[in-house]
Amino acid sequence: MKLLKKLCECSGVPGREGRLREIVRRELEPITDELRVDGMGNLIAKKKASDGENPKKLMLAAHMDEIGFVVSHIDKRGFLRLVPLGGHDPRNMVAQRVTVAGVEKDYTGLLYPSVKPPHIQTDAERNKKLSVDDFVVDLYMPGDAVKEAVELGAMVTLQRAFAEIGDGVSCKAMDNRLAVYVMIEAMKRAKSFAFETYPVATVQEEVGLRGAMASAFGVDPDVGVALDITLAADMPGIPAHEQVTRLGKGTAIKIQDSSSISHPGLVSHMKALAEARNIEYQMEILPRGGTDAGGIQRVRAGVPVITLSIPTRYVHTSIELADKGDIEASIQLLTAFMEEGHRADLDWV
Repeated sequence: MKLLKKLCECSGVPGREGRLREIVRRELEPITDELRVDGMGNLIAKKKASDGENPKKLMLAAHMDEIGFVVSHIDKRGFLRLVPLGGHDPRNMVAQRVTVAGVEKDYTGLLYPSVKPPHIQTDAERNKKLSVDDFVVDLYMPGDAVKEAVELGAMVTLQRAFAEIGDGVSCKAMDNRLAVYVMIEAMKRAKSFAFETYPVATVQEEVGLRGAMASAFGVDPDVGVALDITLAADMPGIPAHEQVTRLGKGTAIKIQDSSSISHPGLVSHMKALAEARNIEYQMEILPRGGTDAGGIQRVRAGVPVITLSIPTRYVHTSIELADKGDIEASIQLLTAFMEEGHRADLDWV
Protein backbone atom coordinates (compact mmCIF):
# COMPACT_ATOMS: atom_id res chain seq x y z
CA MET A 1 0.00 0.00 0.00
CA LYS A 2 3.02 2.32 -0.05
CA LEU A 3 2.35 3.34 -3.63
CA LEU A 4 -1.34 3.99 -2.91
CA LYS A 5 -0.39 6.16 0.07
CA LYS A 6 2.04 8.17 -2.07
CA LEU A 7 -0.57 8.66 -4.79
CA CYS A 8 -3.38 9.70 -2.45
CA GLU A 9 -1.36 12.13 -0.37
CA CYS A 10 0.01 13.85 -3.48
CA SER A 11 -1.72 17.03 -4.71
CA GLY A 12 -3.10 17.30 -8.24
CA VAL A 13 -6.24 19.19 -9.28
CA PRO A 14 -7.55 19.31 -12.87
CA GLY A 15 -4.98 20.93 -15.13
CA ARG A 16 -2.24 20.64 -12.51
CA GLU A 17 -1.52 16.91 -12.39
CA GLY A 18 2.26 17.16 -12.87
CA ARG A 19 3.25 15.75 -9.48
CA LEU A 20 1.10 12.66 -10.08
CA ARG A 21 2.37 12.26 -13.61
CA GLU A 22 5.94 11.88 -12.37
CA ILE A 23 4.93 9.18 -9.87
CA VAL A 24 3.04 7.23 -12.53
CA ARG A 25 5.88 7.66 -15.01
CA ARG A 26 8.34 6.11 -12.55
CA GLU A 27 6.04 3.12 -12.07
CA LEU A 28 5.10 2.46 -15.70
CA GLU A 29 8.37 3.22 -17.48
CA PRO A 30 10.15 -0.01 -16.42
CA ILE A 31 7.21 -2.26 -17.36
CA THR A 32 6.05 -0.78 -20.68
CA ASP A 33 7.59 -0.45 -24.13
CA GLU A 34 6.85 3.19 -24.87
CA LEU A 35 5.75 6.24 -22.90
CA ARG A 36 4.76 9.75 -23.93
CA VAL A 37 2.83 12.78 -22.68
CA ASP A 38 0.32 14.43 -25.02
CA GLY A 39 -0.56 18.09 -25.36
CA MET A 40 -3.09 18.02 -22.52
CA GLY A 41 -0.78 16.24 -20.07
CA ASN A 42 -2.18 12.72 -20.35
CA LEU A 43 0.52 10.12 -19.68
CA ILE A 44 0.19 7.41 -22.36
CA ALA A 45 2.16 4.19 -22.07
CA LYS A 46 2.20 1.28 -24.50
CA LYS A 47 2.75 -2.44 -23.91
CA LYS A 48 3.11 -4.64 -26.98
CA ALA A 49 0.87 -7.68 -27.31
CA SER A 50 2.46 -10.96 -26.30
CA ASP A 51 1.82 -12.59 -29.66
CA GLY A 52 -0.30 -12.44 -32.79
CA GLU A 53 -0.33 -10.14 -35.80
CA ASN A 54 -2.33 -6.90 -35.82
CA PRO A 55 -3.64 -7.24 -32.27
CA LYS A 56 -6.52 -5.06 -31.17
CA LYS A 57 -5.72 -2.00 -29.10
CA LEU A 58 -6.93 -1.76 -25.52
CA MET A 59 -6.98 1.58 -23.74
CA LEU A 60 -7.06 1.65 -19.94
CA ALA A 61 -7.95 5.02 -18.43
CA ALA A 62 -7.51 6.11 -14.82
CA HIS A 63 -7.67 9.81 -14.09
CA MET A 64 -5.02 11.47 -11.94
CA ASP A 65 -6.86 14.63 -10.94
CA GLU A 66 -8.73 15.17 -7.68
CA ILE A 67 -11.38 17.72 -6.81
CA GLY A 68 -9.87 20.86 -5.34
CA PHE A 69 -9.54 24.60 -5.84
CA VAL A 70 -7.38 27.34 -7.27
CA VAL A 71 -6.68 30.66 -5.60
CA SER A 72 -8.70 33.45 -7.23
CA HIS A 73 -8.01 36.37 -4.85
CA ILE A 74 -5.72 37.30 -1.96
CA ASP A 75 -7.04 40.09 0.28
CA LYS A 76 -4.88 42.60 2.14
CA ARG A 77 -4.92 40.44 5.28
CA GLY A 78 -3.74 37.37 3.39
CA PHE A 79 -6.99 35.38 3.26
CA LEU A 80 -7.38 33.32 0.07
CA ARG A 81 -10.55 33.17 -1.98
CA LEU A 82 -11.09 30.08 -4.11
CA VAL A 83 -12.60 28.83 -7.35
CA PRO A 84 -13.65 25.16 -7.15
CA LEU A 85 -12.54 22.44 -9.57
CA GLY A 86 -14.92 19.49 -9.46
CA GLY A 87 -18.00 18.80 -7.37
CA HIS A 88 -17.83 19.97 -3.75
CA ASP A 89 -20.46 19.65 -1.03
CA PRO A 90 -19.92 22.64 1.33
CA ARG A 91 -20.89 20.45 4.29
CA ASN A 92 -17.69 18.46 3.73
CA MET A 93 -15.49 21.55 3.53
CA VAL A 94 -15.96 23.00 7.01
CA ALA A 95 -12.91 23.06 9.31
CA GLN A 96 -10.48 21.29 6.99
CA ARG A 97 -6.73 21.62 6.63
CA VAL A 98 -5.59 22.25 3.08
CA THR A 99 -2.34 22.24 1.15
CA VAL A 100 -1.63 25.42 -0.79
CA ALA A 101 0.97 25.11 -3.55
CA GLY A 102 3.22 28.13 -3.07
CA VAL A 103 5.80 29.56 -5.42
CA GLU A 104 8.68 27.75 -3.71
CA LYS A 105 7.01 25.33 -1.28
CA ASP A 106 3.67 24.06 -0.04
CA TYR A 107 1.86 25.71 2.87
CA THR A 108 -0.73 24.32 5.25
CA GLY A 109 -3.85 26.44 5.53
CA LEU A 110 -7.20 26.26 7.28
CA LEU A 111 -10.37 26.09 5.19
CA TYR A 112 -13.40 27.64 6.88
CA PRO A 113 -16.48 29.63 5.84
CA SER A 114 -16.22 33.38 6.31
CA VAL A 115 -19.25 33.56 8.60
CA LYS A 116 -19.79 34.46 12.22
CA PRO A 117 -19.03 31.78 14.85
CA PRO A 118 -22.19 30.00 16.10
CA HIS A 119 -21.96 31.79 19.46
CA ILE A 120 -22.83 35.17 17.92
CA GLN A 121 -25.05 34.17 15.01
CA THR A 122 -28.67 35.17 14.72
CA ASP A 123 -31.23 32.46 13.96
CA ALA A 124 -31.36 33.63 10.34
CA GLU A 125 -27.58 33.48 10.03
CA ARG A 126 -27.46 30.06 11.67
CA ASN A 127 -30.00 28.65 9.22
CA LYS A 128 -28.32 30.04 6.11
CA LYS A 129 -27.17 27.33 3.70
CA LEU A 130 -23.43 27.46 3.03
CA SER A 131 -22.02 27.74 -0.50
CA VAL A 132 -18.49 27.16 -1.79
CA ASP A 133 -18.17 30.93 -2.29
CA ASP A 134 -18.41 31.45 1.50
CA PHE A 135 -15.08 29.71 2.17
CA VAL A 136 -11.63 31.21 2.64
CA VAL A 137 -8.21 29.79 3.43
CA ASP A 138 -6.32 31.19 6.41
CA LEU A 139 -2.52 30.83 6.19
CA TYR A 140 -2.04 33.01 9.28
CA MET A 141 0.68 35.01 7.58
CA PRO A 142 0.87 38.77 6.88
CA GLY A 143 -0.93 39.76 3.69
CA ASP A 144 2.23 40.95 1.94
CA ALA A 145 4.01 37.69 2.80
CA VAL A 146 1.12 35.65 1.43
CA LYS A 147 1.14 37.60 -1.85
CA GLU A 148 4.85 36.88 -2.25
CA ALA A 149 4.49 33.19 -1.41
CA VAL A 150 1.29 32.32 -3.28
CA GLU A 151 0.25 33.22 -6.84
CA LEU A 152 -3.22 33.57 -8.27
CA GLY A 153 -4.14 30.20 -9.76
CA ALA A 154 -2.21 28.29 -7.09
CA MET A 155 -3.48 24.78 -6.44
CA VAL A 156 -5.32 24.09 -3.17
CA THR A 157 -6.20 20.55 -2.05
CA LEU A 158 -7.63 18.97 1.05
CA GLN A 159 -4.95 17.68 3.41
CA ARG A 160 -5.34 14.22 4.95
CA ALA A 161 -2.93 11.44 5.85
CA PHE A 162 -3.46 7.94 4.43
CA ALA A 163 -4.76 5.51 7.05
CA GLU A 164 -5.72 1.86 7.35
CA ILE A 165 -9.16 1.66 8.95
CA GLY A 166 -10.21 -1.85 9.92
CA ASP A 167 -10.33 -3.88 6.69
CA GLY A 168 -10.09 -0.77 4.55
CA VAL A 169 -7.96 2.20 3.61
CA SER A 170 -8.96 5.85 3.82
CA CYS A 171 -7.59 9.13 2.51
CA LYS A 172 -8.48 12.14 0.41
CA ALA A 173 -8.26 11.65 -3.37
CA MET A 174 -9.01 7.92 -3.36
CA ASP A 175 -11.04 9.25 -6.29
CA ASN A 176 -9.19 8.47 -8.40
CA ARG A 177 -5.73 7.55 -7.17
CA LEU A 178 -7.15 4.19 -6.17
CA ALA A 179 -7.88 3.39 -9.82
CA VAL A 180 -4.42 4.63 -10.88
CA TYR A 181 -3.00 2.19 -8.33
CA VAL A 182 -5.16 -0.66 -9.66
CA MET A 183 -4.03 0.05 -13.22
CA ILE A 184 -0.34 0.05 -12.28
CA GLU A 185 -0.60 -3.11 -10.18
CA ALA A 186 -2.50 -4.99 -12.88
CA MET A 187 0.09 -4.02 -15.47
CA LYS A 188 2.78 -5.44 -13.19
CA ARG A 189 0.90 -8.70 -12.58
CA ALA A 190 -0.26 -9.60 -16.09
CA LYS A 191 1.52 -12.70 -17.36
CA SER A 192 0.59 -11.95 -20.97
CA PHE A 193 -1.07 -9.20 -22.97
CA ALA A 194 -3.77 -10.25 -25.43
CA PHE A 195 -4.08 -6.67 -26.68
CA GLU A 196 -1.63 -3.98 -27.58
CA THR A 197 -2.30 -2.30 -24.27
CA TYR A 198 -2.26 1.43 -23.55
CA PRO A 199 -2.45 2.31 -19.84
CA VAL A 200 -3.31 6.01 -19.75
CA ALA A 201 -3.20 8.25 -16.68
CA THR A 202 -5.68 10.90 -17.76
CA VAL A 203 -6.15 14.53 -16.78
CA GLN A 204 -9.13 16.81 -16.14
CA GLU A 205 -11.72 14.08 -15.58
CA GLU A 206 -13.37 15.94 -12.71
CA VAL A 207 -14.21 18.87 -14.98
CA GLY A 208 -15.70 16.94 -17.88
CA LEU A 209 -13.77 13.82 -18.99
CA ARG A 210 -11.52 16.08 -21.07
CA GLY A 211 -8.26 14.15 -20.93
CA ALA A 212 -9.89 10.82 -21.75
CA MET A 213 -11.42 12.14 -24.94
CA ALA A 214 -8.20 13.75 -26.16
CA SER A 215 -6.00 10.75 -25.34
CA ALA A 216 -8.48 8.28 -26.84
CA PHE A 217 -8.44 10.23 -30.08
CA GLY A 218 -4.66 9.79 -30.12
CA VAL A 219 -4.63 6.12 -29.16
CA ASP A 220 -7.59 5.18 -31.41
CA PRO A 221 -8.43 2.06 -29.34
CA ASP A 222 -10.59 -0.89 -30.33
CA VAL A 223 -11.72 -1.35 -26.71
CA GLY A 224 -11.75 1.01 -23.73
CA VAL A 225 -11.79 0.17 -20.02
CA ALA A 226 -12.18 3.07 -17.63
CA LEU A 227 -11.06 2.56 -14.04
CA ASP A 228 -12.68 4.61 -11.32
CA ILE A 229 -14.22 4.51 -7.90
CA THR A 230 -17.99 4.38 -7.46
CA LEU A 231 -20.46 5.09 -4.70
CA ALA A 232 -20.77 2.62 -1.86
CA ALA A 233 -23.74 4.22 -0.16
CA ASP A 234 -24.25 1.22 2.14
CA MET A 235 -24.95 3.40 5.13
CA PRO A 236 -27.65 3.41 7.82
CA GLY A 237 -30.73 5.25 6.58
CA ILE A 238 -30.06 4.67 2.87
CA PRO A 239 -32.45 2.18 1.21
CA ALA A 240 -30.85 -0.88 -0.36
CA HIS A 241 -32.03 0.12 -3.85
CA GLU A 242 -30.12 3.42 -3.61
CA GLN A 243 -26.81 2.09 -2.27
CA VAL A 244 -25.29 1.50 -5.76
CA THR A 245 -22.58 -0.84 -4.37
CA ARG A 246 -21.50 -2.22 -1.01
CA LEU A 247 -18.07 -2.36 0.56
CA GLY A 248 -16.56 -5.82 0.90
CA LYS A 249 -18.65 -7.35 -1.89
CA GLY A 250 -16.02 -7.25 -4.59
CA THR A 251 -15.12 -5.14 -7.58
CA ALA A 252 -17.99 -3.49 -9.48
CA ILE A 253 -18.75 -4.16 -13.14
CA LYS A 254 -20.59 -1.11 -14.42
CA ILE A 255 -23.69 -1.54 -16.53
CA GLN A 256 -24.25 2.17 -17.02
CA ASP A 257 -23.98 5.66 -15.58
CA SER A 258 -24.99 9.08 -16.87
CA SER A 259 -21.97 9.38 -19.18
CA SER A 260 -21.82 5.93 -20.78
CA ILE A 261 -23.59 2.62 -21.28
CA SER A 262 -21.19 -0.31 -21.16
CA HIS A 263 -21.01 -2.60 -24.18
CA PRO A 264 -23.09 -5.69 -23.29
CA GLY A 265 -20.42 -8.00 -24.70
CA LEU A 266 -17.84 -6.49 -22.37
CA VAL A 267 -20.19 -6.74 -19.40
CA SER A 268 -20.83 -10.42 -20.13
CA HIS A 269 -17.15 -11.17 -20.62
CA MET A 270 -16.12 -9.38 -17.42
CA LYS A 271 -18.69 -11.42 -15.48
CA ALA A 272 -17.49 -14.66 -17.09
CA LEU A 273 -13.85 -13.89 -16.28
CA ALA A 274 -14.70 -13.08 -12.66
CA GLU A 275 -16.61 -16.32 -12.25
CA ALA A 276 -13.94 -18.41 -13.98
CA ARG A 277 -11.23 -17.01 -11.70
CA ASN A 278 -13.33 -16.90 -8.53
CA ILE A 279 -13.07 -13.13 -8.26
CA GLU A 280 -15.78 -11.52 -6.13
CA TYR A 281 -17.80 -8.95 -8.05
CA GLN A 282 -21.02 -6.95 -7.97
CA MET A 283 -22.98 -5.18 -10.69
CA GLU A 284 -23.26 -1.40 -10.76
CA ILE A 285 -25.73 1.12 -12.12
CA LEU A 286 -24.90 4.71 -11.14
CA PRO A 287 -27.86 7.06 -11.68
CA ARG A 288 -25.76 10.24 -11.79
CA GLY A 289 -22.06 10.67 -12.45
CA GLY A 290 -19.68 9.39 -15.08
CA THR A 291 -16.21 8.10 -15.83
CA ASP A 292 -13.58 8.35 -18.55
CA ALA A 293 -15.53 5.69 -20.45
CA GLY A 294 -17.91 8.44 -21.52
CA GLY A 295 -15.04 10.33 -23.11
CA ILE A 296 -13.45 7.30 -24.78
CA GLN A 297 -16.58 5.91 -26.43
CA ARG A 298 -17.37 9.15 -28.29
CA VAL A 299 -14.14 9.52 -30.27
CA ARG A 300 -13.68 8.84 -33.98
CA ALA A 301 -16.21 6.20 -35.10
CA GLY A 302 -17.10 5.11 -31.54
CA VAL A 303 -15.44 2.69 -29.14
CA PRO A 304 -16.95 -0.18 -27.10
CA VAL A 305 -16.29 0.64 -23.46
CA ILE A 306 -16.85 -0.54 -19.93
CA THR A 307 -15.94 0.76 -16.47
CA LEU A 308 -14.44 -1.34 -13.71
CA SER A 309 -15.18 0.38 -10.40
CA ILE A 310 -13.83 0.21 -6.87
CA PRO A 311 -16.66 0.73 -4.33
CA THR A 312 -15.91 3.68 -2.05
CA ARG A 313 -17.72 5.33 0.85
CA TYR A 314 -17.74 9.08 1.55
CA VAL A 315 -16.90 10.04 -2.04
CA HIS A 316 -15.62 13.60 -2.62
CA THR A 317 -14.61 14.05 1.01
CA SER A 318 -11.24 13.92 2.75
CA ILE A 319 -11.99 10.48 4.29
CA GLU A 320 -12.90 8.35 1.28
CA LEU A 321 -12.93 4.67 2.34
CA ALA A 322 -12.35 1.51 0.29
CA ASP A 323 -12.16 -2.17 1.21
CA LYS A 324 -8.80 -3.94 0.75
CA GLY A 325 -10.50 -7.04 -0.66
CA ASP A 326 -12.42 -4.99 -3.23
CA ILE A 327 -9.18 -3.35 -4.33
CA GLU A 328 -7.54 -6.75 -4.75
CA ALA A 329 -10.54 -8.07 -6.68
CA SER A 330 -10.34 -5.06 -9.02
CA ILE A 331 -6.66 -5.72 -9.71
CA GLN A 332 -7.35 -9.38 -10.38
CA LEU A 333 -10.23 -8.77 -12.78
CA LEU A 334 -8.37 -6.10 -14.73
CA THR A 335 -5.38 -8.44 -15.00
CA ALA A 336 -7.66 -11.20 -16.26
CA PHE A 337 -9.13 -8.90 -18.90
CA MET A 338 -5.72 -7.85 -20.19
CA GLU A 339 -4.84 -11.53 -20.55
CA GLU A 340 -8.13 -12.80 -22.01
CA GLY A 341 -10.32 -9.83 -22.93
CA HIS A 342 -9.76 -10.32 -26.66
CA ARG A 343 -12.29 -13.16 -26.51
CA ALA A 344 -15.17 -10.79 -25.74
CA ASP A 345 -17.98 -10.73 -28.31
CA LEU A 346 -18.17 -7.12 -29.48
CA ASP A 347 -20.50 -7.66 -32.44
CA TRP A 348 -23.85 -5.83 -32.42
CA VAL A 349 -25.48 -8.19 -34.94
